[in-house]
Amino acid sequence: MAAIPDQLFAFLDGLGIAHKTVTHPPLFTVEQSRALRGQIPGGHTKNLFLRDKKNALFLVVAEEDAEIELKSLHHKLGAGRFSFGAANLLRDVLGVEPGSVTAFGAINDTEGRVTVVIDKALMDHATINCHPLVNTMTTAIARDDLIRFLEATGHPPRVEQVSGGP
Repeated sequence: MAAIPDQLFAFLDGLGIAHKTVTHPPLFTVEQSRALRGQIPGGHTKNLFLRDKKNALFLVVAEEDAEIELKSLHHKLGAGRFSFGAANLLRDVLGVEPGSVTAFGAINDTEGRVTVVIDKALMDHATINCHPLVNTMTTAIARDDLIRFLEATGHPPRVEQVSGGP
């Protein structure tokens, strides 16, 4: 059974990680979420749930405006060519619905199937904002605490430049 936001918050509390959550109408796209920028400071994310031709899974977490060239991303990450992971795979592995993809989904990947990759540019923000497993809330967390959370779930992230040029 996938974790719910309250279980995520309890997990963060157990790690001593400060977090602040704002509730809002459902947001399915980066464009929709831009309306909240004045209310929620920090770096806002977009997340790509990808599967390569060998069925390896990747969760790429980047700034909402990052330009990521999907056709060449597999070269940067040393993987096979990427396609987007299907909705049923997303539900099975990260326990979230399409439109709610988030780094916090790592809490549900108890088998360690997903490699989490954080775009280096996102790490320039002291605070990073992610959906807490649903797209009706946004949770702010310190960048170093996001790394600690991912490590605690068994997903030490790869921090690499995935946006921009080669």
